[in-house]
Amino acid sequence: MGEILAAGITHYPPLAGADESMSWILKRMLQNPHLPEKFRRVENWPDAMRAEWGNDEGTSAAGKHRERLRQSLRKARAQIDEFRPDFIVVWGDDQYENFREDVVPPYCIYAHESFEFAPPAHNVWHDPADKKFHIPGDVTAAKYLAGGLIEAGFDTAYSYKPLHHPLGHAFANAVLYLDYDRKGFPYPIIPFAINCYGRKVIAQRGGLPMFENPPSEAQLDPPAPTPRRLFDLGAATARIFAKSPWRVALIASSGWSHAFLTEKNHFLYPDTPADRTLFDALRAGNYDAWRNYPASSVEASGQQEILNWMCLAGALSELHRKPAETEFIDTWIFNSSKCFLMAPPPR
Repeated sequence: MGEILAAGITHYPPLAGADESMSWILKRMLQNPHLPEKFRRVENWPDAMRAEWGNDEGTSAAGKHRERLRQSLRKARAQIDEFRPDFIVVWGDDQYENFREDVVPPYCIYAHESFEFAPPAHNVWHDPADKKFHIPGDVTAAKYLAGGLIEAGFDTAYSYKPLHHPLGHAFANAVLYLDYDRKGFPYPIIPFAINCYGRKVIAQRGGLPMFENPPSEAQLDPPAPTPRRLFDLGAATARIFAKSPWRVALIASSGWSHAFLTEKNHFLYPDTPADRTLFDALRAGNYDAWRNYPASSVEASGQQEILNWMCLAGALSELHRKPAETEFIDTWIFNSSKCFLMAPPPR
């Protein structure tokens, strides 16, 4: 019988850059021509947001934010090393990277022999732009999972090679951040791409709002898979691997509410209260709250990427396992709430 480690981490892109640039998304959102005039002035921001911004546009706060993220990532890596998985399945989103106008699957398993990707530009490790990281895949296990899901009623897409991009940042950053201290990363990965961005994956290129020429209602895309469907997909994934001969780490890679997706907050800061509600339910093992979470609430709170964690919540429910360790890292100025979770198998 298989053994499963369940975990959740962030792939927050600005973590790969310098502290001085960590608040760049907020600075971009302040250029919104439709932003109410009062929010252009720092003195009108919420007190906690002003405090985080400080007198250096968030640089000092960025160092503290980075250190909290690094500590949680190191804990996650230590758990993975202790568990010694045969491979890692990563649920992550594709933001108009590998999947574009030619095809947008609801979810897709990468049955690739290996993955090659470059580090982000101007990265904190000073890796040169021409450096390449090489990570093995596991074709046998990926096909086993795809076959099991299809037999279980999930019509799962799969691929044997990249389409437009070698590896989206949800997956590449998961590897880079779990190896933040550059010890090496010996584990094969199976990326499991989830269409989190749904109605905005093509219309908004899976990225920041297009303030100058926003997409009309008619230009928006079909929605992402529902929370319920992805919860059940995660449960089925855990069930399939529990019957396998492997030691498997199942990891959700994403931030939670994103400021640049949260229109009700003028795209300035995330919906932290909505994230806290889900976090408390997850920590308590109240998985029904996750499975029954409305898709409309996901969009209203800018929580599109939390759909990766819907798969994780479903896996935890199937395993009848509560998290052993959780961390909620909130922010007003660094775009997204970040959460971490570790749920190792019982000893």
